[in-house]
Amino acid sequence: MSIKHTKSMKWGFFALFLCLALVSVQAPAWAAKEPLQQLQVLDKGKWAPGTYQAVQDLIDKHGVKSPSYNPAKKPYAVFDWDNTSIMHDTEEALFVYQINHLAFKMTPEEFAGVIRTGVPAGPFSDDYKNDDGQPVTLDDIAADLAADYTFLYNQYKGMKGTKSLDEVKATEQFADFRAKLYFLYEAINGTHGSSIGYPWVLYLFANMTIDEVHALAEASNDASLGMAIEKVSWTSPKALSGKAGVITVSHTTGLRLTSEVANLMNTFRSNGIDVYVVSASLEEVVRVFATLPKYGYNLPAENVIGMRLQVENGKIKPVYEKNYPFTVHHGKTEVIESVLVKKYGHGPIFIAGDSIGDYEMMTELDSVKLVLVVNRVKGGTIGQAAAKAASQMGKNNPAFVLQGRDENTGMWIPSESTVKLGKKEAQLLAD
Repeated sequence: MSIKHTKSMKWGFFALFLCLALVSVQAPAWAAKEPLQQLQVLDKGKWAPGTYQAVQDLIDKHGVKSPSYNPAKKPYAVFDWDNTSIMHDTEEALFVYQINHLAFKMTPEEFAGVIRTGVPAGPFSDDYKNDDGQPVTLDDIAADLAADYTFLYNQYKGMKGTKSLDEVKATEQFADFRAKLYFLYEAINGTHGSSIGYPWVLYLFANMTIDEVHALAEASNDASLGMAIEKVSWTSPKALSGKAGVITVSHTTGLRLTSEVANLMNTFRSNGIDVYVVSASLEEVVRVFATLPKYGYNLPAENVIGMRLQVENGKIKPVYEKNYPFTVHHGKTEVIESVLVKKYGHGPIFIAGDSIGDYEMMTELDSVKLVLVVNRVKGGTIGQAAAKAASQMGKNNPAFVLQGRDENTGMWIPSESTVKLGKKEAQLLAD
């Protein structure tokens, strides 16, 4: 080999080494751990275009593509679950499933005590009267329910009886029990608020194991995902008017996955932004939906934060966990600060929610760069958040954005406006 050719090769190797050195100096700290080709871009799906762009801009600005990204101080996002990450409410769907399958593990005496737990005595508000227009009191409806439950407990083979579920569901006692128990849930929330009503419905898991709740939640999810979205009314029979009288109550059936949210959660994580759920439903119930691969959200179990009940000897007690926030309203902010800010040293950059129970975490955390309001065309504080988002439509760097959906199908639509259940025209804000 000639001296000239040897020198040429040496200079070639030197030039290659110099280029590699320059690349290693200029590359951001995340490059070695997060190769660009592995990064996920948010799918446009059925996002409102302006909302999509604001979310993608947030990912670009704070994710691993940003030169300022620091993997030792990762950004994170917080989502509400019910009616934000999915269509409708997984806890309420499970409550209906419990009723329809008599999935309770209490004696009649225990049941009679649990349905009164934490609920102030006396009549419910004027919005919750019986079919004759008479006030309904806690004592009256609890007495009727205790009598119904005792009958069902002694008849149903899943409790202490011998009859099949179909046989006991054909009885007037079941019809009375079903209507009055759901009415009681609505009346408690409507009269006394979610701080009493949300924990109350969880107490009906008394004496179950965590595994039993998981199995029940999965069965409820799967059943509800296959149901039509429609309003269903239940009326108690006149023959069992009892102390509370004849009761009529309605609820909406059907759950739906929201693929855009699942894709957003996965895109956040691909881009180095951690994802959490903070829910007003029982933590263990939401974990089933958020973690099982078949639903597509793929969150780690520890990234789901929700309501918690005390567990003793492996069994759930109808007692809320001591010194732990009710994860609704300001309680959501409290748990973010006490758990996540403590872990990360800073607050979230993104909040997604749909209701008045999410308003505080949308507005009380200075770290938040973008708030996504899933538009349910509601009033109150969430209506204020929606109005703020509407006022920023079409502007650069919005702090609040809206996303609409069609409540008749449960699917998002590419608009900030929402089509309410039973309607055909989309609406931006509540009247």
